[in-house]
Amino acid sequence: MSAVSALGRLRRLGPVFRSKEAVEAGVSWRDLYRLRDDGEILELSRGVYQLAEAAGSGHVDFVAACARAPQGMICLNSAIAHWGLSDEIPVVVHLAVPEGSHRPVIDYPPTKVHVFRAGTFTLGRLRIEEEPGESFWITDPARTVVDAYRLRHQIGEDLAHAALREYLRSGRKRTRLAELAQPLRAWAPLSAAMRVLGE
Repeated sequence: MSAVSALGRLRRLGPVFRSKEAVEAGVSWRDLYRLRDDGEILELSRGVYQLAEAAGSGHVDFVAACARAPQGMICLNSAIAHWGLSDEIPVVVHLAVPEGSHRPVIDYPPTKVHVFRAGTFTLGRLRIEEEPGESFWITDPARTVVDAYRLRHQIGEDLAHAALREYLRSGRKRTRLAELAQPLRAWAPLSAAMRVLGE
């Protein structure tokens, strides 16, 4: 198959695709590697590629991590940074997967995988589409703050407090915090922190 023909098939898969999808679309491994070596496609993570002509997503690491774990979602420090709830820039992608699902090992982008309870996993789970075909799942702002308090022993109380302060300062709904904090078992520390902040 010519490179042009193989590239045409990959374009139909979207700007980001898995090697398995490429092979199922009729692109040989040889053609896939040739296109990668020629710079026509970029390897974002093991088995996850992006058309070079579509490069430029601001959250390519999130797209790549979620492509490796389709049931997963961006969470904790990464979600805090995404929603502008802190100035911290995480050095790894924080990705949650539901308990009982495959827990991927992702070397690139550097990723820390967290396991969240399956029964509450979809609470506050939001799909973001950067460009057509480039999407990722992430905790919404309220779930992000609740998770920060629920797992403050992992990310640090200072970061949890900073995220809550910024969430409240931005005028987002306080009632949404309570709606999520109770089933996620984080209402006690979160409500105590809100009282300290005078809210």
